[in-house]
Amino acid sequence: MSNEPDDQTTPPSGSAGGSFERRLREAKTRHERSVKGPGTGGRLNSRGMGVGFRIAVEMIAALAVGIGIGIGLDRWWGTTPWMMILFFILGSGAAFMNVIRVAQAYDRQVKAEREARKGSDRAEG
Repeated sequence: MSNEPDDQTTPPSGSAGGSFERRLREAKTRHERSVKGPGTGGRLNSRGMGVGFRIAVEMIAALAVGIGIGIGLDRWWGTTPWMMILFFILGSGAAFMNVIRVAQAYDRQVKAEREARKGSDRAEG
């Protein structure tokens, strides 16, 4: 064991304590941004994947419901395959409307979080 002081406990020579704190904050900020990815805010990547799965499930569900109703009506009324075709088209339209609705809501949320992050960055600086 040497009698030299530990590097972590000794203040850097020639710099004030405030300067060290500032550099430490800057290093933590750079590290967080590199870990989270540029401009994503971290959680947005995994949340985006969740939104993608939600969109896929909603598309499949809308199509399945449309086709199911169409097949049921075809059997009941004996109009095979016209109701299935009609409700497939209606189900497709509903699926795409759901995709647009979910994507717009996600986009609004991402923009609001970016604005909040910009506001907090300005308050720190």
